Amino acid sequence: MATQRTTTKPPKNPAPTPAPVEPATCQPCGGTGNVPVTVRVGRKRRPVGQQDGLCLNCLGSGTNPDA
Repeated sequence: MATQRTTTKPPKNPAPTPAPVEPATCQPCGGTGNVPVTVRVGRKRRPVGQQDGLCLNCLGSGTNPDA
């Protein structure tokens, strides 16, 4: 009499795992987390340049919070 199998074989083609979904980038900062802020000086408040500021939409993470 033949022996009875107690374990099962793994499937030959396992179900493919879904690819990880990349989070959408933030529109105002373009995914960098920084936005340019104009620097103004003098009594007439003339613009002299720009510096990096924290993106208030994503709070520096670079991903879209609404996605």
